[in-house]
Amino acid sequence: MRSPTSKTIGWDLGGVHVKAALVADGRIVAAAQVPCPLWQGVSALDQALAAAPDWARGEALHAVTMTGELTDCFADRHAGVASLSEWAEAHLEGSVRIYAGRSGFVAPAAAAAVSADVASANWHATAALAGYSVPDALLVDVGSTTADLIPIVRGRPSATGYSDAERLETGELVYTGVVRTPVIALADHAPFAGRRTRLMTETFAHMADVYRILGLLPEGADQQASGDRKGKSIPESETRLARIVGRDRGEGTAKAWTALADHFAEAQLRLMHDAASLLLTRPDLPPDAPLILCGAGTFLGERLAGRLGRPARLLVSLLKNRIAGADAWISTCGPAVAVGLIAAEDAHA
Repeated sequence: MRSPTSKTIGWDLGGVHVKAALVADGRIVAAAQVPCPLWQGVSALDQALAAAPDWARGEALHAVTMTGELTDCFADRHAGVASLSEWAEAHLEGSVRIYAGRSGFVAPAAAAAVSADVASANWHATAALAGYSVPDALLVDVGSTTADLIPIVRGRPSATGYSDAERLETGELVYTGVVRTPVIALADHAPFAGRRTRLMTETFAHMADVYRILGLLPEGADQQASGDRKGKSIPESETRLARIVGRDRGEGTAKAWTALADHFAEAQLRLMHDAASLLLTRPDLPPDAPLILCGAGTFLGERLAGRLGRPARLLVSLLKNRIAGADAWISTCGPAVAVGLIAAEDAHA
């Protein structure tokens, strides 16, 4: 990639978070994530923009990708793409381009006409960026809610599916993440106190509780309310996890709750392992193809690489010569970083 000179801000408009990345002189200056409960309505984007760093409200070339179009405040994805594109054009200062994945960038007014290409295409941007550095790999982007497993072949995204529905079928979208996934989505039984018990099918506890108990949850990753709207200390996470097995926290020890958390972490890792193992059997991926890791759940990607016996490359390390400031949030905001860099390059091609 050449080094363009314009100021670009990449955006990933999600249904839970908004992510932004500032690119200047071809280098990533900063990245940030702010909560955005989009299910409450499009006005949540206004609040997210107000909460973002000052640079996010500056004049720039704005490159926008999205996943928030699937949020249930919209009638369907087409309406979501149209609404989010209209919001971006109305609220972002400067020129706005919408990322349509396989169709490139389009004007906001044209986004609805190619909504099937725009909808949830953020994975495509990250894979395209990673392909500049590693021509054959499996991108593993584990977020707070979902995980994208995207084959990269000869430097280009090579997913068999494209839409969410297609990628759910191919295993390239695994709907599990390290913060928001309810633990009950991963198992219906668990071992506790020497017995195997069925679980309560309630959303008492989430994977943020699991990884907090295990000491693996990155600082700042959990930006939404907990399942019981209470605090986020380890004892409070243990209380929520205990309810899944019909217990009070006082009925177990810290060691017992850690063992239970380990059970759910292992169940999530197995889910990821099964999907990745299938994708890595593709004949167009070499047997030593590495995993490229990013997202709030990079630590889970590292565990996955170890289990698969594959080398792991961090997206942040691939971009080290393109990072001008601190690398905080760059991994978590991978799609925003990607569309920012790609749009800056396209603007100066």
